[in-house]
Amino acid sequence: MALLEKYPLSEITIKRIVSECGINRNTFYYHYQDLPDLIDEMIKEETESIIAKYPTVSTILECFDAITEFASNKERAIMHIYRSVNREVFERHLMNVCEYFVAEYVDTVLTGTAIKDADRKTVINYYKCVCFGLVLEWLELGMQEEYARDIRRIFLLKHNFAAEFAQLLNDLDI
Repeated sequence: MALLEKYPLSEITIKRIVSECGINRNTFYYHYQDLPDLIDEMIKEETESIIAKYPTVSTILECFDAITEFASNKERAIMHIYRSVNREVFERHLMNVCEYFVAEYVDTVLTGTAIKDADRKTVINYYKCVCFGLVLEWLELGMQEEYARDIRRIFLLKHNFAAEFAQLLNDLDI
């Protein structure tokens, strides 16, 4: 992660990693198949770390803020991965984080609400994709605070939408 803060992924080699870590190449290859395998493991550990930090989520705004806070704290490293050939790995883990936060939020909001499991999943999928898309757009724009502020405003305006959405789905009864 320290190297990613300094260099784009395309400039990081196994040789540079083992030199920086003070290990030999065999030790690296004992743990990882290649550099993409290491990147995948790093992203997985980072996403698990952020999930552990937020055992509950009560608003969709918290979901967005947790993800943007995490990315902002490691901005250069995140942008180096995001703009690399490993973007797909990053996006897969980002989707998992979005799904976790949204599921926690939806379960909190819908506690005590009679809702079909399929409708719950629909609400989660909707919000997961919204959150994922907005975070990707925020990254694409270079993590602009102005864009993040606009998204926060929208989430504040729509703070009851998950419950309303679930009720509308329940009323459809199809």
